[in-house]
Amino acid sequence: MRDNPMPANPILTFAERLHKGPAMFAAWSGMRDPAVTEALLREGFDCAIVDWQHGFHDFATTQGVILAAHAKGKAAMVRIGVGQFAEASRFLDWGAAGVIAPMINSVADAKAFVEFVKYPPAGERSWGPARSLNLTGLSPVENLHGANRFTLAIAMIETRAALDALDDILAVDGIDGVLVGPSDLSIALTNGGTIDANHTLVDAALTKVAAAARAKGKLACAFCMDGTRAGELAGRGFHLLSVGQDQILIRMAARQEIAKARAATAPADAELDGADGY
Repeated sequence: MRDNPMPANPILTFAERLHKGPAMFAAWSGMRDPAVTEALLREGFDCAIVDWQHGFHDFATTQGVILAAHAKGKAAMVRIGVGQFAEASRFLDWGAAGVIAPMINSVADAKAFVEFVKYPPAGERSWGPARSLNLTGLSPVENLHGANRFTLAIAMIETRAALDALDDILAVDGIDGVLVGPSDLSIALTNGGTIDANHTLVDAALTKVAAAARAKGKLACAFCMDGTRAGELAGRGFHLLSVGQDQILIRMAARQEIAKARAATAPADAELDGADGY
């Protein structure tokens, strides 16, 4: 007999936890090796996001991250490529708890996305839960009747057009929330002038997105370059924030540690240089 009950299934509870709060922080996975994501999740991240759009993942490594997260009792979502809605269904079939779609700029884009992510009556997702049944433990009928509730369709807001259509995108049945891509949004809002995730125009847009999403009872999410920004946006009403990205975090840690090593050896090096007459 087990001393402790089994933890709640992360796929089935992820959406509910996001809505209930507090804000959750995601490990953004661009590197191919699922062991990298495992290491990040071990350090306290709440979930994983696989970056299919700009990362180095293939189908095998995407499956690997989904399974690695599940083994840690945590959910994984996948960001698909622009317009690759058919892949959204595939990743959900493998056990992803949600899909993030970039460049959703209109109601038409949002509805096309929903068609592939949600089962009828909200969408037209094809049936084929190749692995998700194993991970959720649900029967086929339970999965069919529950998936629209526990698997998320998150539309990215990255352009002027998306901001203009924000309320209408959020109103689309089957869209569970939006995620701000601040770098692309900064390029759009400055007419190609700069890449600045913390630009004042982006900051104003983030305030607008959080308010609009919460008014519709939907999720406000954002990519953040670091923990400071993620913590700030959590305090401003966002439900889900990334904290950097695996390569960014590795480089930051490497930079900090090598700087400490250099600093520790600097006096000795200076003394040796002086002795040699340089």
